[in-house]
Amino acid sequence: MQLDARARWLALYVLCLGTLMIVLDSTVVNVALPSIREDLGFSESSLAWVVNAYLLTYGGLLLLGGRLGDLFGQRRLFLLGIGLFTTASLVCGLASTQGFLIAARAIQGVGGAVASAVSLSLIVNLFSEAGDRAKAMGVFGFVAAGGGSIGVVLGGVLTDSLDWHWIFLINVPIGVLVVALSLRLLPQTPGQRLSERLDVAGAVTITTALILAVYAIVNGEREGWGSLQTLGLLGISLILLAGFLALESRVAAPIMPLRLFRSRNVATSNGVAVLWAAAMFAWFFLSALYLQLVLGYSPLEVGLAFLPATAIMGGFSLGLSAKLVMRFGARTPLVTGLTLAAAGLLLFARAPVDGSYVVDVLPSMILLGCGAGMAFNPLLLAAMGDVEPSESGLASGMVNTSFMMGGALGLAILASLAAARSSSLRDSGEGLEEALTGGYHTAFLVGAAFAIVAAALGGTLLRGGMPAAEPVGQEREGVELGA
Repeated sequence: MQLDARARWLALYVLCLGTLMIVLDSTVVNVALPSIREDLGFSESSLAWVVNAYLLTYGGLLLLGGRLGDLFGQRRLFLLGIGLFTTASLVCGLASTQGFLIAARAIQGVGGAVASAVSLSLIVNLFSEAGDRAKAMGVFGFVAAGGGSIGVVLGGVLTDSLDWHWIFLINVPIGVLVVALSLRLLPQTPGQRLSERLDVAGAVTITTALILAVYAIVNGEREGWGSLQTLGLLGISLILLAGFLALESRVAAPIMPLRLFRSRNVATSNGVAVLWAAAMFAWFFLSALYLQLVLGYSPLEVGLAFLPATAIMGGFSLGLSAKLVMRFGARTPLVTGLTLAAAGLLLFARAPVDGSYVVDVLPSMILLGCGAGMAFNPLLLAAMGDVEPSESGLASGMVNTSFMMGGALGLAILASLAAARSSSLRDSGEGLEEALTGGYHTAFLVGAAFAIVAAALGGTLLRGGMPAAEPVGQEREGVELGA
């Protein structure tokens, strides 16, 4: 049975279902944290490890997971990642002690990193025609960008109607379904360079550097950004990164060929991804705090408040964005989308203490939904369009790592700025809600600046045409469906 057009689209939906499960997990847990703390007796500091254990392994292994997909086959790695994530979700759901939950969350991060790192490369290899690839990237982009707000709603429903265990247990039947359908629908993707030795030194160096950087960032606010621990870990991470680059320039079969950065689109799109992720985190997390702590919304109401933006994002991602890319290339819709997102953040920077959803929140949500829906697809296409099929997994891991590190670093910076401004306003005699709002305003302004800089980089450095769709899928026209 040949891998025809219908099978390709079905395979895409399976990949998106697996991605959605992983994306949901990043936000659905946040809603349930108070219940987890009460049930398992976490302290305020130890509770953070329910999130941090996942972030450490997820952020640290994205790049390695993508390269392993190139070497040993993306399909094999995707199945391994989803299987590991599903098994760890079952353990999380059954966990009755703090240690078990934290350990299972770390394993979840490993599985999520491996599956996420190869998802984009599998899509690139499935769709060789430029128009189909743009549409497929739009579907994937919607799931990746819009899944977080769905997770807030789902987390509120499951935690309120059942209990926190179900935010993990719901992954089990979904994961089993994804594995079963992947075995049936995803084409075999044999490794490109199985005869070559794995660059173990490079893999260990870059993974350690990323894990140390993530650890320093996620604990920076608690330990202090000027503390010896934070600065020391970031310094060691930079030293390891420099050593990794030196190593990769010398080994015969590097885990990350440095020639990838000679592609202007690859280098620029990853830089834009860092800034764009920082701006997106400013929107999602800080506006959620504004809605909860200032306007008094419940977690479920916060999720519902994001639904208009999610719906608009879906409308762009699932059709309009692909048409814009085919008509204008990647650069114009990317710059337009980032500019609209910056405008939405600027509107949030004037939201008052007694704000109304329709007047003060909804216009920003509309602009940000349009901006995210318009920009995400061309950014993914630019990041993946210029690489060889044998390195598509690495490119996928790179752009996922850029989003992860940009989001984590951006959130840390913006949360610190918001807290400092709020503290200053409290010291000057402002009330709690007024001080919080003032802090959020500062963070939204900086987030808007991130989006504007990202738009300027994209508009100046990205090539304007449609990213090339290499015939990476043509050699698979006769490939039988995986069994």
